[in-house]
Amino acid sequence: MLSLEVKPYVLEFKFSARTSRGEMKDRKVWFLKVQDEHGVTGVGEVAPIHRLSPEHVEDIPEFLNQLAKEIKQVTVLRTEEEVLEQVSGLVPPNMPSVRFGLEVALLDLINGGNKHVFSNKLSGIEVPINGLVWMGDQAFMQEQIKEKLDAGFRCIKLKVGALDFDTEIGIIKSLRKTSDDLIIRLDANGAFHTNDVLMKLKRLSEFNIHSIEQPIMPMQPEAMELICSRSEIPIALDEELIGINSSRDRVDLLQDLKPHYLVLKPTLHGGFASVKEWIDLAEMHGIEWWITSYLESNIGLNAIAQFASRFPQNDEYHGLGTGGLYHNNVVSPIVIDRGHFTYAKSSVWGEV
Repeated sequence: MLSLEVKPYVLEFKFSARTSRGEMKDRKVWFLKVQDEHGVTGVGEVAPIHRLSPEHVEDIPEFLNQLAKEIKQVTVLRTEEEVLEQVSGLVPPNMPSVRFGLEVALLDLINGGNKHVFSNKLSGIEVPINGLVWMGDQAFMQEQIKEKLDAGFRCIKLKVGALDFDTEIGIIKSLRKTSDDLIIRLDANGAFHTNDVLMKLKRLSEFNIHSIEQPIMPMQPEAMELICSRSEIPIALDEELIGINSSRDRVDLLQDLKPHYLVLKPTLHGGFASVKEWIDLAEMHGIEWWITSYLESNIGLNAIAQFASRFPQNDEYHGLGTGGLYHNNVVSPIVIDRGHFTYAKSSVWGEV
């Protein structure tokens, strides 16, 4: 028999994390601690973001209390496949962050409760990642860019859409001057308007941009299809994928919009089983993809990085450099070294 303990926690940003959709100074998460009859404990993380995640964040505590009762009826799980099947039966698709958190806790549990969610050799994991530059005034963004370049990142991702467009053009132009080989990604979080988005993308294309995530708000299929076909910068879908749960709807979206890339977030898209389906469908349609965190603590980030490491054939840079955003993150052996996510030789984890 299994037992579930739920521990709420508030992560505090080191700065006001700003996107075109607003600012965050902190965020609430729930740690899930699942224990078996032998005392082995697996830890997962439920980390939705208010107004961005599809579930109603205020409903999560009650749902987790009910889940704690239901999980007592779960028999012993031994394999990854059994875990994923069990979670899909316990948590509906419209609670993606809970699905992710429970998957992580149970996978950790069946692998011994040592944060080895997918791999027993953490020291062998080395995942290439992009350096994320948050929105802010020009000086703040330039400071972040310098830090990322000095740290050895070869792929820089800039959030755009909150500043004056000419100011952002100036920042990107300055960044491109540092190197012709630097990979520059942009993330608009839906900030551009449909009436001028193609003009803006044309101007941005002068700087050899790798891709831009979600240039316009989702749920505008005709406009997005047009942008994907006409943009001079490859388009990556992010928010557009939220709430698309059935296989048929996912296929229709990919065939209709024909994006160049998918940005996949296990917390946002319903866990690892769901993301694996997106990967399979993307590859069937010749679409590239990468995996990104959803600003989880080191508990969730650790699991996502181990999942990403299972696809060594994918040479895209993943978005896993968010562990240093918080004053009070869970102590972990996670290390960001020269643009790669890896682990220190010590495997010390802080208490949750």
